[in-house]
Parts: sequence; C-alpha cells; structure tokens
Amino acid sequence: MAEISASLVKQLREQTGAGMMDCKRALTETEGNIDDAVDWLRKKGISGAVKKSTRIAADGLVGVTIGANNTASLVEVNSETDFVSRNDDFQNFVSRISKIALDNISTLEDLKKFQYDDSKKTVEEKLTELVGKIGENIVLRRLETMKFKDNTFFSSYVHGQVKSNLGKIGVIIAFKCDKDCKEAFQLGKQIAMHVAASKPIALSIESVDKNLIEREKEILFDQAKSSGKPEKIINQMVTGRISKFYNEIVLMEQTWVMDGETKLSKIIKNFENDMKCNFIIKDFKYFVLGEGIELEKKDFVSEVAEQVKK
Repeated sequence: MAEISASLVKQLREQTGAGMMDCKRALTETEGNIDDAVDWLRKKGISGAVKKSTRIAADGLVGVTIGANNTASLVEVNSETDFVSRNDDFQNFVSRISKIALDNISTLEDLKKFQYDDSKKTVEEKLTELVGKIGENIVLRRLETMKFKDNTFFSSYVHGQVKSNLGKIGVIIAFKCDKDCKEAFQLGKQIAMHVAASKPIALSIESVDKNLIEREKEILFDQAKSSGKPEKIINQMVTGRISKFYNEIVLMEQTWVMDGETKLSKIIKNFENDMKCNFIIKDFKYFVLGEGIELEKKDFVSEVAEQVKK
C-alpha cells in the first residue's frame, strides 16, 4: 500500500475542497493516485448530492448581470440556508453563471450543459461538485435573459445585496432614451427600485393577461352582486375596482414609491419634459428569492417525534 503523506492530502484538499479525512480515505482507496482520488471524491459527491436533493432549498442568491451588445441576465440559485449565501464559492458560482447566461443562452437546460470556464466541466457538473463541497442541496432554479437588436440601455437594482450584483431581489429595466445621459440611467435605477418594492406583473394595461382580468371581473361581480344593488350600479362598481386592480399590478399605472402620490407614467413624462428627450421602458424582469417555494411547516412536537422514529 502506498504511503499517504500529509502533503498529498493537502494537495488533494486544496484541489477539491473536500475534508481532510475524506481526502485521506480517497487517496488510500486509490493507492495514492491523485487523479483517481479526485474521481473517487466526485463520485462520493454525486452520491451525496442525490441524497441532499430531496431537501427543500428556498434560500440562496439572485444574480444580475448587464452585458455588452444589449444583453442582460437574471439567475436564481437556491440553497437550504442563508449561511450558504455568504459562502465565497457559492457567491462566485452564482456570479459566474449569471455572466455565462449572456452567451446566447435562454433556457436552464442550455445553461446546465454549457462549459463552466476552462474547467472542462459543465455548469451542472460544477453545481454537483459544489453540493458535495458545501454540504447542502443547491438548485439552479430560474433564468431570465434579455437581448435587444436596437440601441437599448439597462439599469438594475439588487436588494439585500451581499456582494456586487448578488442579493435577495434582482431587477433589470430595459429602456430606450434618445439622450445618452447619466440622468436616464439614474431614472432607470429608480424605476428598478420601484419594481423591487411594488412587484408589478405587467408593463402596460394592454400587456396584462386577458384571462387574468376576466377571472378578476368574475370574482368582483360575484362580490358586488351580494350587495343587492341594481345591475347598472354593480357594473360601475366592477369597472372601478378593475381600474384599481390595474393600478396595483401594471407598472405604468402604479403610484411612484418615491413620493407615494404620482403615477409612474407621469414621472416619466415629467422627466421627458425636463430633459427634452423621449424615455420608453421596453421591458422589465425581476426575481424575488424563494418566491413561490412552499416550505413544509412542522411544530416542535412533530419534529421531535420524527427524530425518535429514526
């Protein structure tokens, strides 16, 4: 049996990030061959990753990247705990794949298959390696990319930022302005901050899903009908409530969070008049970390009982 020196264990540990005892065992199992030991650890990491994948990952980070050539990307990578979001390896992974996503990638599956830097590993393989190293389930959950052929500008905002362009809420605003000035980018950032706070689901009334409005009208009509008022009055009530609904969900109809009273469309109009320019929001995207993930809730008694059964 080959002698496993401390320096060899150290080398494998630095190369893989695995624990000292795992590295020593890997080298023992592979008779001191460091390449085989790396593969042995990767196999163990893959096994661990499969086991960990059943655990709910609702924390993590959202990454935002503004690229050249009218491109931008948003990614959400989930972990089980907030502690992992402060891990340098995890932060570097999220930041890197957010940049990789700019390279003509539009789906998660394409992103997973893409080569991760010069490592000769895919993004998915790198993710599996990271799971084995950190010891938590990590999920590449969502991806949004924006690309425009014409001269489009981007502004972004990251809320709860833990590192440059990494945080708990990420927003990107795509806009056109016929005056290339810092004021336009500043307005874009303020609008991104507004989106983070108000969470609109559509840019304009015309872009709202018609099925959503029909469902809302049906609910409002049933609610108003119980008042016993005449149908004409009920229709007026529903029309008024739909107008209020638009004010809640449509970006251009929302009240500007910076002053709490002016409609966003008016804010933009005032900016255009002041700067003698045209300013148009073309699109917006945002991710709220963990949004839509349902966490299993247990009481203390249930948790203890579950542990006793194991």
